[in-house]
Amino acid sequence: MKKVISIGEALIDFIPHEKGVALKDVSNFLRVAGGAPLNVAAAVSKLGGKSVMLTKLGVDGFGDHILEEVKPLGVDVSNVLRTKEANTALAFVSLKEDGERDFSFYRNPSADMLLNASEIKEEVFSEGGILHFCSVSLIDAPIKDAHRRAIELAKKNNCLISFDPNVRLPLWEIPEACKEAILEFLPFANIVKISDEELEFITGIADETEALNFLLQGAVEVIIYTKGTNGAEFITKERKIFSPSFKVEAQDTTGAGDSFIGSFLYQVAEGDNTLESLVSLNEEKVKEILTFSNATAALTVCKRGAIGALPTKEEVLTLAQGR
Repeated sequence: MKKVISIGEALIDFIPHEKGVALKDVSNFLRVAGGAPLNVAAAVSKLGGKSVMLTKLGVDGFGDHILEEVKPLGVDVSNVLRTKEANTALAFVSLKEDGERDFSFYRNPSADMLLNASEIKEEVFSEGGILHFCSVSLIDAPIKDAHRRAIELAKKNNCLISFDPNVRLPLWEIPEACKEAILEFLPFANIVKISDEELEFITGIADETEALNFLLQGAVEVIIYTKGTNGAEFITKERKIFSPSFKVEAQDTTGAGDSFIGSFLYQVAEGDNTLESLVSLNEEKVKEILTFSNATAALTVCKRGAIGALPTKEEVLTLAQGR
C-alpha cells in the first residue's frame, strides 16, 4: 500500500460550543488539533492507511497536544520538527447555524511557516507514494520553498501529487496573492481537489464547465470537484462521474473537505494506483470510491472538530453500503 505524505500547516482549532454566535460572543471553545494537511494525514491513518506528516511545531503545549492526538491514529510524525523561534499556529472558529464556519487565525509567523527546504528529506519519498499539499502554506518562504522541494522529490521518486487549494483568504494580504500562488503550483499536481465555492475565484471563469476544463493543465489529470450537499464529481479530460452526498444533520463542517480527499487518497493508495490506472478506472469503481469518500465526509460533519470526528473504515462502510 502506498503512503500518503502531507506537508503544510498543523495547528490548533478552537471550536465554539455554541452555533449561531459571533466569534466575539463565544464563551467556550473546544481545543482540537487541525490544519488541512494534518487532517488529511489523520483521515488516511484512521481508515487504516499509511500517512506521513511534514511540518514544524512550536516547543509549546499546543504542539505537544497535536502530536498526542495524531500519534495514536498511526500518523508517522518522525519528520515533524520543533522550534523555539515561533509558536504553534492557532485558529479560532465561529459556527453558523448550518455548521458552516468563519475563521480568525493567529499565524504571523507560526512554527509551521518556518519549515525550510533543507529540512525536507529525500528518504521520505524513496518508496514512492502520494504527496498532498494545500495553499495555506504557499504564502511565503521558507515554507513555500519547502513545498517546492517536496514536489521536486516527489516527482523524482514517481509519487502522485495531490493539491487541495483550500482557500483561506483571511490569511492573505490580498486575494490576488492567494490566487497567484494557487495558479503557480496548480500545474505541478496530478490530482486537484476543488470545491464549488472556490472554482470561480481560482479560475476567474464564471462558467462551471469552462472553469473545470481550465484546471486540466500541466500535470493535472484528475479533478475531484466537491459540491457540499450536492455531491462530488470525478473529472478527467474524457469524462465526468458523479456521486451524490449523504443527507446528514451537520454539526460542524470543519474538516469535511479534508476527510473527503483523505478518504479518496486512502483508496488510491490502497489500490496502489498509478496516475494512468487512476484515470482509466471503470465507472463502477470510481463511483464506489466517491461513495466511500462522501460517506467519510458525511460522518465527519456529524461531530465537532475534525480529527476527533473522523470515522473508522467500518463506520464508513456501514453508511456507504446502506445506500
